[in-house]
Amino acid sequence: MLYIITIGILLLILFVSFKSKKKTATIPLTNLVIPTYWHHLLLKNVLFYKKLTIKEQQLFCSKMLHFLKRTNIRAIHFKLEELDTLLIAASAVIPVFRFSNWHYSNLTTVLIYPDYFDDDLQFDAKVEGRTIGGLVGTGRFENQMILSKKALYHGFSNKTDKGNTAIHEFIHLLDKADGVIDGIPAVLLDKQYIIPYLQLVHKKMEAINNDASDIRSYGGTSEIEFLAVAGEYFFERPKLFKRKHPELYKMLEACFIK
Repeated sequence: MLYIITIGILLLILFVSFKSKKKTATIPLTNLVIPTYWHHLLLKNVLFYKKLTIKEQQLFCSKMLHFLKRTNIRAIHFKLEELDTLLIAASAVIPVFRFSNWHYSNLTTVLIYPDYFDDDLQFDAKVEGRTIGGLVGTGRFENQMILSKKALYHGFSNKTDKGNTAIHEFIHLLDKADGVIDGIPAVLLDKQYIIPYLQLVHKKMEAINNDASDIRSYGGTSEIEFLAVAGEYFFERPKLFKRKHPELYKMLEACFIK
């Protein structure tokens, strides 16, 4: 039975992927007008947005609109709500907000599941081992991202946990912008800083693995995950991150604050 469910999900994803090549809009958008009610939804749900100036908030919404015009967002086995779409767009904009001109050329479709899923992309409550909240697709899922709705909302509702799954996955896409996900932000960091960055990363990973760091333990598994985990912390709790990890903060600031 689980095998049949898995095949069904994979076929659905392939169908969505095929359709995504023909459609570029995710929600009806006319004349690039930003709905006024976005402001209130974002103030309520996105702390990063709330901390921006009014002018910056307008720019943030414009960047969200640009992302939504380019990217398909599809709900799997549930009805997509507009807040789902807005939180995904906000997650995409946050890591690149300070970039003057950026779009995710390596992303066409975001699939959002109702719950956490396992390695076989199964999200049924009866399936054990459903711990994955997001991933960036490869192979036949190239240019796609899969997110759990529960993980998406948890990332924005918990203001103290230093984590945000959707931001994590979009940082992986930034990492992949040079063609490979390797934990080296080559498109973000000038070449002369890459070796010092890696030296610092290895030092920080050692501290994580020795249980001597407040950076989430998943960041100690590889350079790839360290960049994404540290990036979550950088955007979710910037003041605390700067106080706890001033040298790393400066490095990530050089990456994300253009």
